[in-house]
Amino acid sequence: MAQATIIGSGPNGLAAAVTLARAGYEVRVLEGADTIGGGVRTRESTLPGFRHDVCSAVHPAALSSPFFQAFGLDQRLEWIRPEASYAHPLDDGRAAIAWRDIDRTAAELGIDGPAWISRLRPLSSHIDGVVDFTGNQLLRIPRDPVTAVRYAIRMLDQGTPLAAVAFRTEEAAALISGVVAHANSPQPSLAGAAAGLLLAALGHAGGWPYPRGGAQRIADAMVADIEEHGGTIEASTPVADLAALDWGDPRRGDLLLLNTSPRLALTHPDVPAGYARALRSYRYGPGAAKVDFALDGPIPWTNPDVATTPTVHLGGTRAEVWASENAVAAGHVSARPYVLAVQPSVLDESRAPNGKAVLWGYIHVPPGSDLDPTELITAQVERYAPGFRDLILAHHAVPASSREALDPNEIGGDISGGVFDIRQALRRPVLSPTPWRTPMRGVYLASASTPPGPSVNGMAGWHAARTALLDAGEPATLSDLFA
Repeated sequence: MAQATIIGSGPNGLAAAVTLARAGYEVRVLEGADTIGGGVRTRESTLPGFRHDVCSAVHPAALSSPFFQAFGLDQRLEWIRPEASYAHPLDDGRAAIAWRDIDRTAAELGIDGPAWISRLRPLSSHIDGVVDFTGNQLLRIPRDPVTAVRYAIRMLDQGTPLAAVAFRTEEAAALISGVVAHANSPQPSLAGAAAGLLLAALGHAGGWPYPRGGAQRIADAMVADIEEHGGTIEASTPVADLAALDWGDPRRGDLLLLNTSPRLALTHPDVPAGYARALRSYRYGPGAAKVDFALDGPIPWTNPDVATTPTVHLGGTRAEVWASENAVAAGHVSARPYVLAVQPSVLDESRAPNGKAVLWGYIHVPPGSDLDPTELITAQVERYAPGFRDLILAHHAVPASSREALDPNEIGGDISGGVFDIRQALRRPVLSPTPWRTPMRGVYLASASTPPGPSVNGMAGWHAARTALLDAGEPATLSDLFA
């Protein structure tokens, strides 16, 4: 039986392991940390009984992912599906809410309701076409070209200076700006618009669900499937040099898949000079600085609708959000930064002791920044929820400069696996119809540094494993593996 070794147990590494174990390979997953899951881990980082997600918490792309749909992730976990996908509070008690019901959202946006509908309904009502276009290598003909063209037009609408006049009210402009700012890129930008439009469309299609009990449940479900098919998982097993790794014999079909930064591939003894140059030129982006809060009770949002959704974008008006993201691109942090905040305990009582609550928030910062974001994030929450500061029982901060020590893949604190701009959407990390394949025999890349890029959808791992199977003369489809 041929062997497959996967380095890294993030969702893409585990997706590759699930695929290859089901295809009959003897699979082992090596994880450097002492816990499994990479970006989908959950732990008590503040106080006992307060469960915080290490990186991702809410998963708009998970249940729409072709891999996770075939895997049956929807049935393997208990998912919470908020009526409100995300909220964007403004000063004076106002807030814009992206309800899962697009008509309700449009009605509350007033004169901008028709503009919201015209931009997002054609995408949310054809979400499978959007996911197909964005979830694969872009150097291909999309299955739904009409939706792909509509999506590209909306990228121009929101990723260029045209975005400044797309909406007339502060509420609608802030609502779209907050979701586009997930991309951690200068604003406006085509790549940021691409990411934001996908998230916004998902918000009106399947919504922004999250698993009860924490993101760790996603990793646990995949580990269980790997072990059921004979695979093994080894934590506390860091790999820093492929030359020293005993991963099998590629001549007999053994495979090595890297759910890591492409930099690890540079340690392979047979890496060609041209490929090495391409990997060295791959660019990493701004970092993320995060804080977990254990709270004495629910957050007292001035606008009560903000308490109905786990995901809250704090950043003020569109102009403020753009200024914050552009400051990071210029090498500094705004005094009032854009904050991506998640309050999972509003709908998941398992996250905190009775009557208590949890919140995590992160801001974008220049690469490698050692800024402690606690006060900046606290002030932004307090701005829209006076009294928040008094509820803090404990907090745990992770500056961008610390993230790489916790996860070597997060170069300079970059949680996206590399700059996500138009150039690196195509060249991720090389320009190729099959960027998951390396020139080294039996070696494949299976991380967010390959298409489709950052998101918890398992697709990079699936693409890498499928490519490996095709190269071995063992073509497989999702329906074959999960029949």
